[in-house]
Amino acid sequence: MMVMLNSTSSGPLDLLSNTSSTLTGGAVAISKDSFSNALTKNIVAMLVWLALSVINGSMVHTFLRHSLFYENPRYIMFIYMVINDALQLSLVTALYVVSYIFRKIHASVCCFLIMTAVLTTRSTPLILAGMAVERYISICFPLHYGQMCTVPRTLLLIGVILILAVTPPITDLLITIVHRPLTYFRTTIFCDHPLLFRHQSIYYKNCVFDGVYLSFVSLTLLYTYCKIMLTARAASMGLASVKRARNTVLLHGLQLLLCMLAFVVPSLQAALISIFPRFSLEIRYIFFLVVYIIPRFMSPIIYGFRDELFRKYWTRYLACRGQNIIRVRPVLLKVNL
Repeated sequence: MMVMLNSTSSGPLDLLSNTSSTLTGGAVAISKDSFSNALTKNIVAMLVWLALSVINGSMVHTFLRHSLFYENPRYIMFIYMVINDALQLSLVTALYVVSYIFRKIHASVCCFLIMTAVLTTRSTPLILAGMAVERYISICFPLHYGQMCTVPRTLLLIGVILILAVTPPITDLLITIVHRPLTYFRTTIFCDHPLLFRHQSIYYKNCVFDGVYLSFVSLTLLYTYCKIMLTARAASMGLASVKRARNTVLLHGLQLLLCMLAFVVPSLQAALISIFPRFSLEIRYIFFLVVYIIPRFMSPIIYGFRDELFRKYWTRYLACRGQNIIRVRPVLLKVNL
């Protein structure tokens, strides 16, 4: 089954479908995956989403139950990252499944899904920069940490991150409204970013924005890591807190590299599909897992497992939940008997 649609650009959300699209004379040829292959891929994606949702949900619950966490800027930024990752994973998984089940959906619904997915995708690097700066202040300016890193300032930073992240999708929408009639949003389309926001200026605008703000985040992580390394060397001893902060910033750098794949992969994917057209659907699925699924495991690792304080309360919560499940099963068995 082939559907021809106009397209002028591609973006980081061009991986979220069970289909493969190729440009042919200014049009997009979209081929659908077989039922068995698509079902298998969707089941795997849903199982990964479910596992990560359970992990993220338990972390949020642990955070909310203990005031010492939501009074600490470090954990506020961490839980914001977890919530952002959980929302992004839910949206991209929904877009992936919807692309198979419904084929075409209402443009206004697609617009909401795409804009929210873009918001969460672009928020991640900015959150990483904020968390790296917090680590830098705690190590390099420990005496001023209490005055510089406060809860109100952390919430203000989160607000700034949201404004910066929401600007690209809002401008995408405004440009589309200017160049297309409002009736366009009442049509049904195949839900994909370059097919929804087709004007060529959107592509160039997002390229400039991505280049500027990813460069800013990269320089921030590099600067904070170098400063933490210099502090560790000046201390003339292997302070555990300095080593932990240095390793945390390194993990943030790894997260950033994985996030940047979302902006590099569409071009690489198009090149590979042109070389291996028979494996186009498999190439898209592999990139979908690498770009959107695997990086979501990083946040639980950085704080959920590595942070001793959070791990203490988190494992206690998981143990209590496990005991409750074990206690409920005999009761259910007795009732059934």
